[in-house]
Amino acid sequence: MIPQETVAKILDTVRVEEVIGDFVSLRRQGANYLACCPFHNEKTPSFSVSPAKGFYYCFGCHKGGSSVNFLMEHENMSYVEALRYLARKYHIEVVEEEEDAETIAARQRSESLYLVSEFAQKYFADQLKSGEGRALGYNYFRSRGMEEATIEKFGLGWSPSDRSGLLKAAREAGYKEEYLVATGLCIQTQDGRLYDRFHDRAIFPIYSDSGRVVAFGGRTLFSDYKERNIGKYINSPESEIYVKSKTLYGLFQAKSAIAKADKCILVEGNIDVISMHQLGITNTVASCGTALTVDHIRRIKRFTNNVTIIYDGDSAGIHAALRGVGMVLQEGMDVKVVVLPDGKDPDDFCKEHTLEEAQAFLAAHERDFINFKIDVLLEDVGDDPLKMAGVISDIADTIALIPDAVKRAVYIDACSKRLSFDRESIKQRVELTVANIKEEQWKRKKALEKLEKPQAPAPQPGETKTVEVASPLQPAEKSIMEFILNNGLDAMKFPTGHKFYMDPPVTVADFIDGSLSEDNTVLTVPAYASTYDEYFVLYDEGLSQEEILRRLVMSETPGVAACVAELTSRQHEVTERSLKDSMTNEATIVLQGVPKSLLLYQDKLLEQKEIRCREQMKEPGADVMALLVTVRNLSVKRKALQKELYKI
Repeated sequence: MIPQETVAKILDTVRVEEVIGDFVSLRRQGANYLACCPFHNEKTPSFSVSPAKGFYYCFGCHKGGSSVNFLMEHENMSYVEALRYLARKYHIEVVEEEEDAETIAARQRSESLYLVSEFAQKYFADQLKSGEGRALGYNYFRSRGMEEATIEKFGLGWSPSDRSGLLKAAREAGYKEEYLVATGLCIQTQDGRLYDRFHDRAIFPIYSDSGRVVAFGGRTLFSDYKERNIGKYINSPESEIYVKSKTLYGLFQAKSAIAKADKCILVEGNIDVISMHQLGITNTVASCGTALTVDHIRRIKRFTNNVTIIYDGDSAGIHAALRGVGMVLQEGMDVKVVVLPDGKDPDDFCKEHTLEEAQAFLAAHERDFINFKIDVLLEDVGDDPLKMAGVISDIADTIALIPDAVKRAVYIDACSKRLSFDRESIKQRVELTVANIKEEQWKRKKALEKLEKPQAPAPQPGETKTVEVASPLQPAEKSIMEFILNNGLDAMKFPTGHKFYMDPPVTVADFIDGSLSEDNTVLTVPAYASTYDEYFVLYDEGLSQEEILRRLVMSETPGVAACVAELTSRQHEVTERSLKDSMTNEATIVLQGVPKSLLLYQDKLLEQKEIRCREQMKEPGADVMALLVTVRNLSVKRKALQKELYKI
């Protein structure tokens, strides 16, 4: 367990924009930062980070909270793991108190896979320092032109020819065999024996976006690997911490450079990435031995909307450039393609050129993807009109993948000129394909909703089937919570003679709490109720509004941090001039708004009671006359409330 004073020190030190900036490309806008939300797919930034308030909030998907909440949601960390991550980031020493067996067991599984992977990476790296590892692994990396700093930057290593070298070392260090098997570091035979998966191979660790080791790639140095019936490259199998379709090799090392350059360079292999970084082109990544996926693209999109894909200069490389890019276009990203000279891969190219030469080549040979595709497809057309029709249809279908209508229109014009073909015909094909894509997306969405929607059990004879709906009190309770969280410590200075005049004036928080307590009213929306209760615990401690909000966004109670982030965030900031020109100032808004929100809430409560009474009248044996009297009394109270609301 982490002591509370250490937790407080961590939370006081962290800067939310620095933490989130490690994972998302932030753009300053006034006092806040904006980005496209990493939690849902969007094209217009609605994800706001407030350094002053210490939290983030998305106006699209409504996720929000503190730095800790972000790490828990984005990196799937537990609360304690997030605190440890922040402590490491800000160099805060964590001396943990003794944990009981139950606590250790609860967190062990999630952390152990990372720990055993990190142990393996250090073990493999240490093997390069002497003996077999020095003679084989280190010399191999050096023969590929890798410098000491590069080997260290990517954590490269060597797995010895001893088939149980890592297994023995891990056992001695106290790591459980089940985690060695779960991460794929060891293979278990049918008779229960274990051996190292990566023995006798050069090792390439694979890191998560936050820099934790999640998997490995291993390359054999035997030239006759086919005769030996072994793969040239082998990779870790997928595990709880490693999913190939969501992992990009080199992204941890490249993400800052990608955000700074506002461009990601995508290559095919691990060594290509390493060579590009060593040359100085550090905004380079690769997929981990699998085809490009939507998740790969969205991970890149957190840092930039611009992708340049570099392919080998042979025929296979050129045609590979035509595959998979459709997904990138569909995500609204701008794609360029660079084809290297025939027979060269990025590793070869880097060895033969200086940084300046490589940058000049890339700048000169970057081709817009659609124009590049036209050139490639036209090579096989000749004078065949059917092939030409196929090319036009193919290009039109590619343009249809672009979500931005303006960009589609520009490409339609450009392609019409390049292909000397009627613009309207291309436009019609594009529109037809766009419609088909939308229909397929709608069908897929409905199918998923049907699968995900829990099937309610059929009602038993005599049983009434009920349908859960959102609380009708939610809007009124939201208004009350907004005043508490934004103006809780402001004084309610009513003018002399006003029905609510008090001397000295009470705060907004006391005014609301007194009003609700008078009727023993409790908020019905769980997140609001939890936030309300925690707010007043901190309020009674005499803390400032800023400190109360800071504590609330660090709350472990589900929904509290997101509630605070949502209700204290404004998507459109009021400028100083518009505030001065406004006919109503903040104090007047509070004096009018707080009583109004409470009266509206009381009206809604009475309305719900009235609805329940009318429903009870329909039940067998109901005392209809008594219920009618109750309804009449409720109606009278509501009319009085509405009259008061009209005055306000």
